[in-house]
Amino acid sequence: MNNPVQKHRGWSRAQAAMAFLILSAAIACGLSVYSSVSSLIGISRTAFSVLFLPLLFSLVLAFLLDPIVTQLERLFTRTVSIFIVYVLTLGLATLLILWLVPHLQEFWGNMRTDFPRYTHQAIEGVKRSMAALHDRFPFIEDYSLPMKLRSWAEQLMAAILAQTPQSAMKIGGLMILVPLFTFFFLRDGRRIMSACVSLAPNRHFEMAHDLSYLVSRQLSQFVRGRVLEAIIVGLVVAGGLSLTDIRYAPMLGIFAGITNLIPYIGPIIGMIPGLLIAFADLGVGGQFWWIVILYVLIAQVLVDNFILIPILISRVSNLHPLLVFFAIIVGGKLYGVIGMIIGVPIVSVVKITLLEIRTYRRNFRLPEAALESDRPHKL
Repeated sequence: MNNPVQKHRGWSRAQAAMAFLILSAAIACGLSVYSSVSSLIGISRTAFSVLFLPLLFSLVLAFLLDPIVTQLERLFTRTVSIFIVYVLTLGLATLLILWLVPHLQEFWGNMRTDFPRYTHQAIEGVKRSMAALHDRFPFIEDYSLPMKLRSWAEQLMAAILAQTPQSAMKIGGLMILVPLFTFFFLRDGRRIMSACVSLAPNRHFEMAHDLSYLVSRQLSQFVRGRVLEAIIVGLVVAGGLSLTDIRYAPMLGIFAGITNLIPYIGPIIGMIPGLLIAFADLGVGGQFWWIVILYVLIAQVLVDNFILIPILISRVSNLHPLLVFFAIIVGGKLYGVIGMIIGVPIVSVVKITLLEIRTYRRNFRLPEAALESDRPHKL
């Protein structure tokens, strides 16, 4: 009896070659897709970094100018109203620039010669303080804070001088892009928002509509409140400094107003240049202590904390201090000073979104849940 022919186990050479070709082609396709996706991600990241600041400033301007455009829209069309607001804004900006340019020229011209003197006097004051500390705490004698302060000051001045041309080019680009983006945000903002809401499924359309309204209202009130708060604080500081013999009072007021946009640590940063200049030029006397009182008690405690924040900010932000600190730290880590400023409104928007979703889940049943509850139960 003949033995049955045993079936050949394993792949033939042709099958192995075909599998190798298929596997190689799959790996090559995967690598090409990965390379394309990485390139697209890199391009998207570059485009986002370039357009981030223009889009951010355009949104801020749109929130600030929208109430004026809406009032003028009662008399004219929206496009004509936007052009009227643009002309008025351009006139005010021109007057502000004409007033600010001489102060900027004087500030930069004098700062090149005054900055080393301010640094030297600050270092001498630190040396005297460190000498007193060394007498009381000998174990910190090896720590040379004055040398570190001098190095930090030199690096800061070098960075400012190096970044000035680049900043001028960025400002030129912003002056072109920001008005263009702002115009489209003002004219088509509602249409864009409606188009985004219409993408939501029918069962979530009402929630998306309410959420878009709440987020836009929150952001607009927050932006207007913060900008108005910064302007008022800057005017208070500039007005109070003008009563003394300190130089650069307008520039110090503008700096204090801008840094006041950063919660908690911004006011501290805003008062440091004024106090250093006052200490170097005026000495520790009556005017110096008036400037300290102006920064700490009048501008921050009385005007900002007791008047502006309860009226303009508290009812809009409504965030726990830990959340505010978290937003500042994470925003500063990701996007620097701009991130520290926009971190709080972003966290506020996230909070509104989560609360709105929870409210709808509690008060309204989704269709699947309703259908499931209406089905007869099996015995």
